[in-house]
Amino acid sequence: MSIDFQAKQTELFNELGVFFAFSNEQLLKQRKPDVEYCTVLGGGDHVPVENVKEFIRRLSAIHQEEKEHKIATMGIDKIIESELVNHEAYFTGEIDETVEALGFYNVTYEQVKKVYLDTIDKHDNW
Repeated sequence: MSIDFQAKQTELFNELGVFFAFSNEQLLKQRKPDVEYCTVLGGGDHVPVENVKEFIRRLSAIHQEEKEHKIATMGIDKIIESELVNHEAYFTGEIDETVEALGFYNVTYEQVKKVYLDTIDKHDNW
């Protein structure tokens, strides 16, 4: 069963008045008068200060659910392999960025290295 985690996030953003703005024009267009905003994610996000705790709690729950779903449906080795491809580790021979990116999954350097060595032959078409 596929779950649309992006839609869940979007619904949360809409419900709590969270938006993204990358220019003053975008900010002025989207902000509500008399609402104080701050950033939580650091990527152009604007979160009403009164909703910060709820936003963090619920967004973390969505991310945790997505993590558990991915592990259950893909398995941790496939997730690691996918991230190795995403970070071009099979091309560069470096896995440190992949290990860092997988921090959310609590994988070790040794786990990533093992998957890298076990799957490198599948990805030697660089």
